[in-house]
Amino acid sequence: MGFDQGKLDALRRKYGESHGGELFDPKFRRVADKIFSKSGTRLAPYSGIPTFLTAPYRDVAVDNPDFGDLQVAMIGVPMDLGVTNRPGSRFGPRALRAIERIGPYNHVLDCAPTHELRVADIGDVPFRSRYRLEMSHDDIEKRLNQVVDAGVIPLSVGGDHSITHPILKAVGKDRSVGMIHIDAHCDTGGAFDQTKFHHGGPFRNAVLDGVLDPSRTIQIGIRGAAEYLWEFTYESGMTVVHAEEVPALGIPAIIEKARKIVGDGPTYISFDVDSLDPAFAPGTGTPEVGGLTTREVLEILRGLKGLNIVGGDVVEVAPQYDSTTNTAHAGAQVLFEILSLMVFSPALKG
Repeated sequence: MGFDQGKLDALRRKYGESHGGELFDPKFRRVADKIFSKSGTRLAPYSGIPTFLTAPYRDVAVDNPDFGDLQVAMIGVPMDLGVTNRPGSRFGPRALRAIERIGPYNHVLDCAPTHELRVADIGDVPFRSRYRLEMSHDDIEKRLNQVVDAGVIPLSVGGDHSITHPILKAVGKDRSVGMIHIDAHCDTGGAFDQTKFHHGGPFRNAVLDGVLDPSRTIQIGIRGAAEYLWEFTYESGMTVVHAEEVPALGIPAIIEKARKIVGDGPTYISFDVDSLDPAFAPGTGTPEVGGLTTREVLEILRGLKGLNIVGGDVVEVAPQYDSTTNTAHAGAQVLFEILSLMVFSPALKG
């Protein structure tokens, strides 16, 4: 039985001469109206000055900053002085800005975050020194304090994972926050090489500073030979889902566990790209085989819709170890998913 001629004629009448932005379904139309011109043209993904997720750029002064009516600020943190292995994640923010064709519509969460939120790329944290790690952490905390004090939700792009400690000091200064942490490593190690400020220890530091609540923290995707370094995770009461457990548990059960642990309290999302298997993301400083797939990560994140998200980050993209740009592409997609979740966060102002 062939295709119905009447149906074909109807489709020709409706769609034969229409352009890409001429959509009839109200759900799709509300997105198309934002991104297509009247002539049916939309912005070429390879044109213009690159920003995170093609969001507008807003110049926010370092002294006397004015965030206006922003609800979310995306900010680059190009600093990798805390790495234990391969350097290069200082190039992460630039690599993620260069990724095209992410969004604008999230069909699973049914939102177009760069159009539905008052969001901007506010550039990079201004660093006083490219050599001094502790000074760089102070610079991060100062800039993030400005964001938080303005009632704006920060979404940061690193940089190595040590940047999350000063970010949490800003985000959690008035009350400790819970965290959904997707990573190959727990990052709760102690001091070594004469410093505790490195990318293997930000969450021990944050708990001891009173800004991260370990009882409301879950770490997903953990694996590799460093398990013996994560004693603090278990002692403090964090929950761990090892990568090896993921197939048997199933993603829906992991989502349910994560939602139960963080509850409706203020929650931070931290995503280390090395949570992904190196097959998906080779461009990172400490790759660990046996990791999560991109599909698993997206499913986990999309299951967090409605949580009280007060901030987030994507870290450890070191693009020079990846000739395909897949790692930066995965990082940019996760950035988009976290921004999409912020559309539904009770923490959103206005």
